[in-house]
Amino acid sequence: MNNHRHNIPMTLISLLSGFAVLAFSTVALAQLEPINVRPNPFSSVDGWVNLPAAREWGSTAGVDIDPDGRHLWAIDRCGSNSCAGSNLDPILKIDPEGNVVAAIGGGLMLFPHGLHVDRDGNIWVTDGQGPDPSNPNTNGMGHAVYKLSPEGELLLTLGQPGVAGDGSDALLETPCDVVTDADGNIYVGDGHSGQNENATPDTVARIVKFDRNGNMIKYWGGWGSNAGQLKTPHALDIDSRNRLIVGDRGNNRLQIFDLNGNYIGEFKSFSRPSGIYITDDDTIYVADSESEFDDTRNPGWHAGIRVGSLLDGIVDYFIDGTVEAYPEGSNPEGVAVDSSGNVFGAVVSGGGAMVKSSRR
Repeated sequence: MNNHRHNIPMTLISLLSGFAVLAFSTVALAQLEPINVRPNPFSSVDGWVNLPAAREWGSTAGVDIDPDGRHLWAIDRCGSNSCAGSNLDPILKIDPEGNVVAAIGGGLMLFPHGLHVDRDGNIWVTDGQGPDPSNPNTNGMGHAVYKLSPEGELLLTLGQPGVAGDGSDALLETPCDVVTDADGNIYVGDGHSGQNENATPDTVARIVKFDRNGNMIKYWGGWGSNAGQLKTPHALDIDSRNRLIVGDRGNNRLQIFDLNGNYIGEFKSFSRPSGIYITDDDTIYVADSESEFDDTRNPGWHAGIRVGSLLDGIVDYFIDGTVEAYPEGSNPEGVAVDSSGNVFGAVVSGGGAMVKSSRR
């Protein structure tokens, strides 16, 4: 998410909100067919990050931009798909030339998943798995959200590390993503299992709102496919009108709420959302990493990054996830955009990668 928002008069917000409601129904009817053919004004490359000696990319997912608009913060799951038993720092800060200039978070997280950089430059990370009883290296880890200073100091913990919640209180269960608003309130997409075949109405799938000090204010959602329900709230961001945009991955849609949890509408035009990033003008970049995994999750759609507007839900551009820059069988799960318009795709499978797409 871009951390510097423009101020919009309330009268204009009301007008835009009214137009948006109409747009929701129009787009829902007009764009149910797979949207796989759109212009791609970007050129994509991998291998531009200069990792420290003897270190290789592991799985990644979370990625965001520093408040300076230039530096990238990204997750590397310790050269693997888990940081269990590793002392490597999984959170990397990367300069525009691809040099790693800082690394933080070693020994704290089991499965770093979602990443958010707030307006003050603090780093928020979700630990999206729980401890494995057969692996003592995972004891007391997972099911938590951490706030770190840019230097790696632990400032706040949400949830109780190693303890899963049931969706009824401030304990968390495999949290997916986190974002903060202009007042410092914290929103957590809680529950990664909602898209699984064995999910039930008791499966945790909700948004949890905390105040800036980590006190739980409320939660909403619940497992299901109706308006306001969720199946894996995999990605979160806040637009210029202070609306929470949720990548409801298990339902192949974006859902829109106000910051008190009231349902506003949805878009299905952006495919199966794993990661989202919204710029100041409400252009949204949606990373779809799963549509081509099998024939059941989102039939007919191609993986990649779709770019469009939250004003009307129309997809303008498509960065194809199958281009040569991406490792075979892999697609971007996280996405972020710097102040120069470069798009960064964080690849979770196939060994991991950080792909940079620049305007041609």
